[in-house]
Amino acid sequence: MKKKYEGVVVPMVTPLTAKGEIDQEAVAKIMQQFAQNSISPLVLGTTGESASFSEKESLEMIKAALASKSSGQQLYAGVVNNSVSEQISKGRQYLDLGVDVVVATLPAYYILSTEQMKRHFEVLAESLGGPMMMYNIKATTQMSIPLSVVEEISHHPNCWGLKDSERDIGRMHAAIDQYRERADFSFFCGWGAQSANSLRTGADGIVPSTGNIVPEMYKSLYAASQEGDDVSALHYQELTDEVAKIYQGGKSLGQSLAALKVMMQEKGCCQAFMKPPLTNLSKSEEEEVLTDWKEFMNGAQKT
Repeated sequence: MKKKYEGVVVPMVTPLTAKGEIDQEAVAKIMQQFAQNSISPLVLGTTGESASFSEKESLEMIKAALASKSSGQQLYAGVVNNSVSEQISKGRQYLDLGVDVVVATLPAYYILSTEQMKRHFEVLAESLGGPMMMYNIKATTQMSIPLSVVEEISHHPNCWGLKDSERDIGRMHAAIDQYRERADFSFFCGWGAQSANSLRTGADGIVPSTGNIVPEMYKSLYAASQEGDDVSALHYQELTDEVAKIYQGGKSLGQSLAALKVMMQEKGCCQAFMKPPLTNLSKSEEEEVLTDWKEFMNGAQKT
């Protein structure tokens, strides 16, 4: 079943200059690499350090991504904010500028009741006036959106899907089973290690941060999954898992994002500058990441 939103959507890093400004040239380069590999971007998601940018900076990033958008790409825009009014304001502006869908998290400061979560997404869906997806990421919000809430909100005409990054295999399969036959609602797996498995069992798309550095591998993984070639899909899953371990292993979320930018700088995609409060890796940490990255690349080229 062809759905409006499906495929590989990579949560794009936000490239910065030494002055902390949006690196327009790097945005264009990353967007082009995504397009060459049939990938759409999720701009200002968790990997894009979204919670650290002002409304003005966020709009600059959205505009830069839209200016570099290729035919066939969809632009997913994250709205991550503890102020509901600011989430609505940003989301409306993004949609007016031309993004395809807004991807919204829960406000993260207070632990919300199930009813409060439901009310939050009802207000967003109604107020944005355009396509919205729910974004479940327990690692940053400290809350899990109950699937019962997802089901209720899924019937709002402006709600088109769920991007779920929670590490819960039972939940993942339950959501896939629930929405596999819903033409108006998509399930995206944001758990990179389950990319191949989720697609094999009926997920509509995947959202792997590792796609920033090896987009070509995710193009191949998705193509193999679409063709029912489980052996090849598993091969690319194993390769991307190895890449993920290089920048994620033993690191906090913030440290892993800094390591990812170091790898992307080595590849010539962008510079490795981070947005405060996150910081760049130390020189020794950079060297360790690059040693592992080069070792992986040398091994991959020989196979």
